[in-house]
Amino acid sequence: MLTLAGTLPLPATGRWPSVAALALLAAAVLASPAASARRRLRDLPPVTARPRTGRLRAGVLGFPAAAGAGLLVLGPAGAACAAGALWFARRRFAARQAAARDAEAATELADALARISDELRSGAHPAAALAGHEHDGPLARRLLEPAAAAARIGEPVPDALRRAAAGPAGDDLGRIATAWELADRHGAPLATLLGALRDDIRWRVTHGSRVRAQLAGPRATASVLTALPLAGIGLGQLMGIAPLAVLRTGVHGPALLVVGVLLTAAGAAWSDRILRAAVPS
Repeated sequence: MLTLAGTLPLPATGRWPSVAALALLAAAVLASPAASARRRLRDLPPVTARPRTGRLRAGVLGFPAAAGAGLLVLGPAGAACAAGALWFARRRFAARQAAARDAEAATELADALARISDELRSGAHPAAALAGHEHDGPLARRLLEPAAAAARIGEPVPDALRRAAAGPAGDDLGRIATAWELADRHGAPLATLLGALRDDIRWRVTHGSRVRAQLAGPRATASVLTALPLAGIGLGQLMGIAPLAVLRTGVHGPALLVVGVLLTAAGAAWSDRILRAAVPS
């Protein structure tokens, strides 16, 4: 038995891995930045990432890697199922990201409508009110830029809003275009119409956030139920039943694997649809 720096005794056979681990831990502690260094790091401006290139590389490398892992573990059927499972998981993640972007765009658009309606009530021209979109959030600024440009050159603002309604918060932009057209044609007070739209958008965003928070438990339950088949296969493999060999060989095994993956994906899609329908759009 050996002793390292007067601490706990270490076996002779395992002293070098333990010494290496302690040395690495000490080096990590010594190399950690001090409080002043951490403050300087926080003060640095954020670095703009390039998400498209990263996504392209992940998409190019992810599917061959998943298919290769599935081929090694479960054969050709496993390769197809692994690639399909990765595609389905990416679609679910993209749908959740799109929902988050829509909620953020709706929030920024409601704030922009509050600003525009206040400026209109104070006597500003609609073109001047739209020109202040540079002070709005980045998503609202991008959504209102075509309308501001159309107002500057004298083109119809509703048409520009409808052309920009293909991205996030497209339905809200369409309603704003309808309100703007109603004000242009029939003389309805534009500030009042935009204020009503602002209140409706804010209510919908707030209510949607509350519903999503209340659905966190059912969403977690659905995720656990989706992962149960994989956990069952792992448990059976640890118990020595060898379910991987059953799913890899013969005719019935790969068929059961494909059917099981399809049913699991269908259940996950169904649960996502139920939870998504509960959130107001």
